[in-house]
Amino acid sequence: MLPPGLVAHLADRADHQRLTRLHPSARTVVELVVGACSCDLVRARHPNPREDERQHRERSRQAGGLRASLIAGLDRHRRGTRAAPPPEGWPRALAAFVAEHARNAGDTLYLLRFALPAAADPAISPTRRLRAADVVTRPGDWLVEHVPVLVGR
Repeated sequence: MLPPGLVAHLADRADHQRLTRLHPSARTVVELVVGACSCDLVRARHPNPREDERQHRERSRQAGGLRASLIAGLDRHRRGTRAAPPPEGWPRALAAFVAEHARNAGDTLYLLRFALPAAADPAISPTRRLRAADVVTRPGDWLVEHVPVLVGR
Protein backbone atom coordinates (compact mmCIF):
# COMPACT_ATOMS: atom_id res chain seq x y z
CA MET A 1 0.00 0.00 0.00
CA LEU A 2 2.85 2.44 0.71
CA PRO A 3 4.65 3.78 -2.37
CA PRO A 4 8.24 2.50 -2.66
CA GLY A 5 10.54 4.72 -0.59
CA LEU A 6 7.82 5.80 1.84
CA VAL A 7 8.18 4.24 5.28
CA ALA A 8 5.81 4.13 8.27
CA HIS A 9 7.26 3.99 11.79
CA LEU A 10 5.17 3.56 14.92
CA ALA A 11 4.86 6.87 16.77
CA ASP A 12 6.26 7.19 20.25
CA ARG A 13 3.96 6.91 23.25
CA ALA A 14 3.50 10.67 23.74
CA ASP A 15 2.51 11.22 20.09
CA HIS A 16 0.19 8.21 20.23
CA GLN A 17 -1.64 9.64 23.25
CA ARG A 18 -1.80 13.18 21.84
CA LEU A 19 -3.11 12.12 18.43
CA THR A 20 -5.62 9.55 19.65
CA ARG A 21 -7.23 12.36 21.65
CA LEU A 22 -7.85 14.09 18.29
CA HIS A 23 -9.14 10.89 16.66
CA PRO A 24 -10.34 8.54 19.43
CA SER A 25 -11.18 5.61 17.14
CA ALA A 26 -7.55 5.39 15.97
CA ARG A 27 -5.72 2.25 17.01
CA THR A 28 -2.37 2.83 15.33
CA VAL A 29 -0.34 6.03 15.08
CA VAL A 30 2.56 6.16 12.65
CA GLU A 31 5.05 8.65 11.31
CA LEU A 32 5.40 8.68 7.52
CA VAL A 33 8.88 9.43 6.22
CA VAL A 34 10.94 9.26 3.06
CA GLY A 35 14.21 7.77 4.23
CA ALA A 36 14.34 9.41 7.65
CA CYS A 37 12.59 12.73 6.92
CA SER A 38 9.12 13.89 5.82
CA CYS A 39 10.10 17.09 4.00
CA ASP A 40 9.89 15.48 0.56
CA LEU A 41 6.23 14.65 1.12
CA VAL A 42 5.16 18.29 1.24
CA ARG A 43 7.71 20.37 -0.64
CA ALA A 44 10.45 20.04 -3.24
CA ARG A 45 13.98 20.15 -1.96
CA HIS A 46 16.10 23.11 -2.94
CA PRO A 47 18.73 22.24 -5.58
CA ASN A 48 21.37 23.54 -3.16
CA PRO A 49 21.17 21.38 0.03
CA ARG A 50 22.61 24.25 2.06
CA GLU A 51 19.43 26.26 1.42
CA ASP A 52 17.28 23.48 2.91
CA GLU A 53 19.58 23.30 5.91
CA ARG A 54 19.48 27.09 6.30
CA GLN A 55 15.68 26.87 6.44
CA HIS A 56 15.87 24.13 9.09
CA ARG A 57 18.25 26.20 11.19
CA GLU A 58 16.00 29.25 10.97
CA ARG A 59 12.87 27.28 11.88
CA SER A 60 14.66 25.67 14.81
CA ARG A 61 15.88 29.06 16.03
CA GLN A 62 12.37 30.57 15.80
CA ALA A 63 10.87 27.62 17.68
CA GLY A 64 13.49 27.76 20.43
CA GLY A 65 14.95 24.38 19.54
CA LEU A 66 18.13 23.18 21.20
CA ARG A 67 21.32 22.72 19.18
CA ALA A 68 21.32 18.94 19.74
CA SER A 69 17.79 18.73 18.29
CA LEU A 70 18.80 20.80 15.30
CA ILE A 71 21.79 18.57 14.56
CA ALA A 72 19.63 15.42 14.87
CA GLY A 73 17.02 16.99 12.57
CA LEU A 74 19.62 17.94 9.96
CA ASP A 75 21.01 14.39 10.05
CA ARG A 76 17.48 12.98 9.49
CA HIS A 77 16.89 15.44 6.65
CA ARG A 78 20.16 14.46 4.94
CA ARG A 79 19.29 10.75 5.15
CA GLY A 80 15.94 11.48 3.53
CA THR A 81 17.56 12.57 0.27
CA ARG A 82 18.61 9.02 -0.71
CA ALA A 83 15.17 7.85 -1.83
CA ALA A 84 14.39 8.62 -5.46
CA PRO A 85 11.03 10.34 -5.86
CA PRO A 86 8.31 8.52 -7.77
CA PRO A 87 7.68 9.80 -11.31
CA GLU A 88 4.62 11.79 -10.21
CA GLY A 89 6.46 13.29 -7.19
CA TRP A 90 6.10 12.67 -3.46
CA PRO A 91 3.07 14.93 -2.77
CA ARG A 92 1.01 13.16 -5.46
CA ALA A 93 2.19 9.72 -4.26
CA LEU A 94 1.22 10.65 -0.69
CA ALA A 95 -2.20 11.86 -1.85
CA ALA A 96 -2.80 8.58 -3.72
CA PHE A 97 -1.82 6.62 -0.60
CA VAL A 98 -4.12 8.74 1.58
CA ALA A 99 -7.06 8.17 -0.79
CA GLU A 100 -6.43 4.41 -0.95
CA HIS A 101 -6.10 4.25 2.84
CA ALA A 102 -9.41 6.10 3.27
CA ARG A 103 -11.13 3.59 0.97
CA ASN A 104 -9.67 0.60 2.82
CA ALA A 105 -9.49 1.75 6.45
CA GLY A 106 -11.97 4.61 6.75
CA ASP A 107 -11.36 7.96 8.40
CA THR A 108 -7.70 8.66 9.08
CA LEU A 109 -6.08 11.63 10.80
CA TYR A 110 -2.98 13.29 9.30
CA LEU A 111 -0.83 15.93 11.00
CA LEU A 112 2.20 17.69 9.55
CA ARG A 113 4.64 19.19 12.03
CA PHE A 114 8.20 20.34 12.17
CA ALA A 115 9.91 17.91 14.54
CA LEU A 116 11.68 19.58 17.43
CA PRO A 117 11.96 16.91 20.12
CA ALA A 118 13.75 19.17 22.60
CA ALA A 119 11.47 22.17 22.16
CA ALA A 120 7.87 22.86 23.08
CA ASP A 121 5.33 21.41 20.66
CA PRO A 122 3.49 24.18 18.81
CA ALA A 123 -0.23 24.55 19.33
CA ILE A 124 -2.39 22.34 17.15
CA SER A 125 -5.28 23.96 15.28
CA PRO A 126 -8.80 22.53 15.15
CA THR A 127 -9.22 19.44 12.98
CA ARG A 128 -10.30 19.93 9.35
CA ARG A 129 -12.30 17.27 7.52
CA LEU A 130 -11.64 16.41 3.86
CA ARG A 131 -12.80 13.77 1.43
CA ALA A 132 -10.15 11.58 -0.22
CA ALA A 133 -11.15 13.06 -3.60
CA ASP A 134 -10.25 16.54 -2.30
CA VAL A 135 -6.79 15.33 -1.29
CA VAL A 136 -6.18 13.77 -4.71
CA THR A 137 -7.24 16.92 -6.56
CA ARG A 138 -5.03 19.15 -4.36
CA PRO A 139 -1.98 16.98 -3.54
CA GLY A 140 0.28 19.95 -2.82
CA ASP A 141 -1.85 21.93 -0.39
CA TRP A 142 -4.25 19.70 1.56
CA LEU A 143 -1.80 19.16 4.42
CA VAL A 144 -0.94 22.33 6.33
CA GLU A 145 1.54 22.39 9.19
CA HIS A 146 -0.01 22.01 12.67
CA VAL A 147 -3.54 21.53 11.26
CA PRO A 148 -4.90 18.01 11.79
CA VAL A 149 -6.83 16.72 8.77
CA LEU A 150 -9.32 13.89 9.04
CA VAL A 151 -9.60 12.25 5.63
CA GLY A 152 -12.55 10.02 4.82
CA ARG A 153 -14.17 8.52 1.77
